[in-house]
Amino acid sequence: MVSAEGFGGLPGGVAVSHLSVYDWPAEADGDDRVCGGTPHMHLICSEGYVVTGGRGAVQTLTASGCEVTPLAAGTVAWFTPGTIHRLVNEGDLRITVLMQNSGLPEAGDAVLTLPPQYLTDPETYAAATVIPADAPEAEQERIARARRDLALEGYQALRSAEGPEALAAFHRAAAALVRPRLAEWRERWERGARAAAAATGEQLDRLDRGDFSHLADAAVRAEQPSAYGKFGMCGRLDVYDVHKEAV
Repeated sequence: MVSAEGFGGLPGGVAVSHLSVYDWPAEADGDDRVCGGTPHMHLICSEGYVVTGGRGAVQTLTASGCEVTPLAAGTVAWFTPGTIHRLVNEGDLRITVLMQNSGLPEAGDAVLTLPPQYLTDPETYAAATVIPADAPEAEQERIARARRDLALEGYQALRSAEGPEALAAFHRAAAALVRPRLAEWRERWERGARAAAAATGEQLDRLDRGDFSHLADAAVRAEQPSAYGKFGMCGRLDVYDVHKEAV
């Protein structure tokens, strides 16, 4: 059992990264080519964008249909699990990304909108999406662009499909792909967001009893990025190791 008293991560068990959205044009858009990232969906995590510079948009697709949300410096936008999203860069778009469940959206909770034949099993999916960490940067970029373009093929098909069947089939395939990792995700949630919420409950109980001893354990923490310029789904990432677990 994880003790909530030892939780030391960012408030609420969130995580943060800095994102510079790709400026790569996409042939899949035809004559209306736009620059941007890889469309994908999270299954259990909400995600938030705090736009720190530039301009662009986030295209989204849900069971309610397609939307486009403009993004400019100062915009805060967020979406819930099941939202297929694609970032569009219209000029130096930079975002601070807030992620639920201790950064799980960048640690597994994401399925790219690849065509159906790539979603049949984890091995086939991984072969089309994994970027080897030890590959030269030029090769990492080539793979990142190739998987972005492949995901755009599936994304455009989902957007143009009539009726709910195509989107439901993608949801079904995505759920099957992540199922082998659910135990690992549950542990991350228990040590992060759940422990953070439990800590607040314990502190409320203590204060209600007149016990303020937890205030003597106050601490200050700061972190620099643990990695710079990683090839992410939407752009180059500066990432932070801020999901300190409960003990």
